[in-house]
Formats: sequence, C-alpha cells, structure tokens
Amino acid sequence: MIKEVHFKNWKSFSDAKLYIDPLTILIGTNASGKSNALDGMRFLHGVAQGWEFRTILDGDKDSVRGGLEWAALKPHQSFTIDVLIGGGDEKTDYRYSITVQTIPQPILLAESLDRFIYRGQTKKNPYTGHLFWTDSAKGNSPAIIGRLYNEHRGTPVECGRSKSILSQLAGRKLRQEITLGIERAITVLKNIFVLDPLPKMMRQYAKFSAALTPDAANVAGVMASLSPKEKTKIEKTLSEYMQKFPDRDIRRVWAEPVGRFNADAMLYCEETWEEGEKEPFIVDARSMSDGTLRFLAIVVALLTRPDNSQIIIEEIDNGLHPSRIKLLLRILREIGERRGIDVLVTTHNPVLLDEIGPKGVPFVIVAHRKMPEGFSSLTLLEDVKDLPKLLSSCTLGDTMTKSELERRLEAVV
Repeated sequence: MIKEVHFKNWKSFSDAKLYIDPLTILIGTNASGKSNALDGMRFLHGVAQGWEFRTILDGDKDSVRGGLEWAALKPHQSFTIDVLIGGGDEKTDYRYSITVQTIPQPILLAESLDRFIYRGQTKKNPYTGHLFWTDSAKGNSPAIIGRLYNEHRGTPVECGRSKSILSQLAGRKLRQEITLGIERAITVLKNIFVLDPLPKMMRQYAKFSAALTPDAANVAGVMASLSPKEKTKIEKTLSEYMQKFPDRDIRRVWAEPVGRFNADAMLYCEETWEEGEKEPFIVDARSMSDGTLRFLAIVVALLTRPDNSQIIIEEIDNGLHPSRIKLLLRILREIGERRGIDVLVTTHNPVLLDEIGPKGVPFVIVAHRKMPEGFSSLTLLEDVKDLPKLLSSCTLGDTMTKSELERRLEAVV
C-alpha cells in the first residue's frame, strides 16, 4: 500500500508530503492544492500503466488538469514525485522516485527504485538497496541509461525517455529482488483509482464491463457482468446499505441486462414510500437522485475494486444529505478494512468533519497556501498549533466554517 507521496515542484507544491492512511481526509479552502495532490496520484497511476508522459499530462481523456503547461511549479520546468510503498510485510518498503521535464517537451530526467529492509538490533537500519537508478541524460537525447543493481556499479540498460523506466523494465528477466520491487511498485500504483461519479452518465444504459470507469458511467454494466454468485453477494450488500438511507425504504438494488442482445445493462431499485404499502415501486437509474447514484457508485467501487488498492474520491459528500454522512463514513471504514482498501477523500463539509470525531484527527490533512510565496502545503491536522484548545471551544466542522484553521496554519508545531 502507499504510505506517503512527496511532491517537489509539482503544480502548486514546492515541497510537500501527503501521508496515506486506511482512511485519509484531505480538507482545505478552494485553490488550496487538494486537487493538485490528487492529480499527482493520477500521474503515478499513468506512469505505472506505461503511458507516455504527454498522454498523462496532456491527453484527451483522464489526463492531469492544466496539462503540460501547469504540471511544474512556475518558473520551474520539471517536477519530482516520490512515493513510499509498503512491501507487503512489516519489514520491507520501496521508494519510487521520478523526475520529469515538462518544457519544451515531456521527457524523463531521473528515476529510481530503492528497497528498504528493516532489521532488528542493528544501527544500519533500514538497510537500503538501490534496485535501479539513472545516469544523467544529455539535453533532449531520446535515450537515458538506467542502472540495474548488480552489487557493483550497476548493469547499464538503455531506455526511452517518453515514459517511465519502471514500465519499460516490467516483464524483463532480471534479478529476483529487482523483479519483486518492480512488480510491487507497478501493482500498487496501477491500483490507484480516482473516482468522480457523474450521475448524468450513470443514468444511461451501460455496456457490460469488467471494471468501473472513473466517472462510474458503467456501474450497471459492472454489476451485471459479475458471476451469479458474486452478483448476488454484492447486490445484497448494496441493498442492505441502501435500506439505511433515511426518508425512504429502498428494499433492493440490482442491475440486469436490457436490449435484444443483452449487451447493455440498467440499474434498478425497489422502494416504498407509504407504510404498509404491499407492492414496491420499481425505478431505474433515470429516476434516481444525484445523491443516490453517487452513493451507489462509491459503494460499488469499494466492493468491486481489487483488494489492497487505493480509491480516491474528490468531494465525496457532493449531493449527499448531511444525514447520510455517518452511514457513508461507516461504509468506508467497514468495507475498506475488510478488503484492505485505502480511501483518500476530499471534503468541504463540516458535518463530515464533526462525524469523524477526535479519534479521526490524526487522519485529517489540511491543504493550505503558505505565505508569502503562495506555495501549497500539506499539514497534519494534529500539528496545528493549539488544536486541543481550539477544539475545546468549537467542533472540528466549526473550525473550518469559521476559517479558524487557516488563521493558525501559519504557526505549525
């Protein structure tokens, strides 16, 4: 799993770290840098996929906002993103680092993958092994030399500069420790999923699909294409959570094939509005509210994404009634813990902050602008000066609505 991400000259960040927990809540005012941090995660996902940098930063679909021109903090013409990845056990971590030039063209400047092994009763802890790294490249040369760990200076391998060396080395016959590190980094970064449900798209008929798209437009197709056993299980879980929605009684939620060739699917639910009503009222996605559809998309993502992956949801409570926030947090925690899925969300909602309570404070990060430079910064909420005193006089949600946090962030412990 991802433990932390370090941004250097990335968009509005000069030098900032984003710490990742099973449930991480990122807050901050408009233009504070929240979305820029999420764009950094999108970039890492694209790098692991083997996409060219131009496609990730300036492509037509699912590319980073702002394109090449705004990828690096001005006046810089390159950026670096480091990510610390868990090795699958408590004794091993990997650090992956990539530096990319943006102007005049997107090319690789530097890249490396290190392995950390934590050993007991030794001063040399952790033990660091450099699995691969790069030599300095000249100008805009189309090739860069990567060095593979061989206990000496490193075995040279020539690689292209339009995409990551990580993806170029995948599948090659290498030393076991290098292969394991590359496979781990690629698997974890590929499993970053940024979810931004668009109810308008979810109301349409959807093709049968193996995986959810970022806009959740194919949520019905994903559910309908599951095996009968898995489909029954997921629809049962989904229905149980939906029944806890206030203001109405939703008995069941499901997806089924439609059309002559059964190649498309539609989302349906049974609901009752009056006490004692015998026959439930069946509606499809075209009649469901935006909030209901966004809620469905979030739960389906939690239930269908790979185990031990990362889900990112921007403005998670958008369109949801405040009375549903407590249920939403409960679902994120329950399913996330059960399936090993880490969830990173952004929010402006004071109700959500009040619901997490004091126990959730260590997992809240505040994005803010650091004056006088105006760079974005990421500060752990628990590091805000005099936070206990502040929370003794108002709730966490109140601190955001009254801008108390922003006033104190200039003095961080």
